[in-house]
Amino acid sequence: MSDPTPPKTLDGHGFLNVVSRAEFCALLASFAPLETEIAPLEQALGRVLALDLLAPEDLPQTARASMDGYALAARDVFGASESNPAYADCVADLRIDWSARDKAGMADGEVRLASGQCARIPTGGTLPEGADAVVMVEHTDILSGGAARKQHPDGAATVEVRKTVAPGENVMLPGEDVRAGETALPAGRTLRAQDVGLLAALGLTSVPVGARPRVGILSTGDELVPAGETPRPGQIRDVNSHALACLAAEAGALPVPLGIIPDDLPRLTDALSKALKDCDVVLLSGGSSVGARDHTSAAVLLQPDSAILAHGVAVSPGKPTILARVGGKAVLGLPGQVTSAQVVHAVLVAPFLRHLSGCAQALNAAAPPFVAELARNIAGRPGREDFVRVRLEARPGLPPLAHPVLGKSGLLKTLLAADGLIAVPAEAEGLYKGALAPVWPL
Repeated sequence: MSDPTPPKTLDGHGFLNVVSRAEFCALLASFAPLETEIAPLEQALGRVLALDLLAPEDLPQTARASMDGYALAARDVFGASESNPAYADCVADLRIDWSARDKAGMADGEVRLASGQCARIPTGGTLPEGADAVVMVEHTDILSGGAARKQHPDGAATVEVRKTVAPGENVMLPGEDVRAGETALPAGRTLRAQDVGLLAALGLTSVPVGARPRVGILSTGDELVPAGETPRPGQIRDVNSHALACLAAEAGALPVPLGIIPDDLPRLTDALSKALKDCDVVLLSGGSSVGARDHTSAAVLLQPDSAILAHGVAVSPGKPTILARVGGKAVLGLPGQVTSAQVVHAVLVAPFLRHLSGCAQALNAAAPPFVAELARNIAGRPGREDFVRVRLEARPGLPPLAHPVLGKSGLLKTLLAADGLIAVPAEAEGLYKGALAPVWPL
């Protein structure tokens, strides 16, 4: 891959080097994913598998019941129905708890069924020898009194079966989930709760995963005060440190809040240097637009082995976004405006963090697979992608209906009311009501 790093220079227009979102994603993809690590199963949720995981054994290891009922040979109840039931002797109850079985020296595998016999079995119980099916308890009844004695004078329980079952019915066969030596879960998969459950069932208590990126978060600006302080005239509380930390955590990263830095180049340069020593990625909010007090690019270029890859991305909101490389690490300068910072995080930063964690397709610039139908026309401005906040209305059997959330860009309530973002393509003047459009969830 050719080196995407441009010359470490500023242009005559305030170092703006605007690229498309696809180009920005390609630059982000040039950063190598982090090293892998071994994580205990309790910390595997949401992590990205670094290697194919092979099953060490068959799952299930034995034939097991998938329903509560009676294990038996299917041939013994062939043709059974409500009007013409079949009968079987219940010779064992496999629902007995394991402590009682241990005391009696009994195990599932020691039960052997002869023709015409059955065993009561719980969901997940191992089928005894001689059984190849399970009839659901709802389709059975226990005979009692004179009818039972007439059937079996020795007093054995008699089960009336009112439904035919086929061999293998209501049975999980050995290796039906996964066979020993097969790939249980492929590399690159983001682990969900059900994946963790499969690993536990296979006895895999640790997994190789991509490391979680440590994300340093710096807010810049003389006007910012901590959330716990009362702002004086001209000041505002710092929102981005908290919101970006939460968004980074949602993307699977480890947020490292580093506080507020005033509009002072030496102090910002020093803070950035320290952040880069401890973190894999640094996010600076504020100080990315063109202006006398905007020091982000200057602070980056004062770091050793640094370069600005892009200063500006053709999206709205979020155009004045910076991407820089310092050594092998990424520095992203996000707009200080709250809405812009969160939109950029959803569209660019979160996919990048997942890329660093090992998700190979995270930075695919193609539209996400989730779509919604527009409830009204949306206007756009050619030359940039407009990300419009939308509220989603669920419709059974149909794509959700997307209602644009209108309001001034700096208002927090436009984010609070939105469920996602819809992009108006850079080459379009807008999207029409009824069009299906991809949605970036918020």
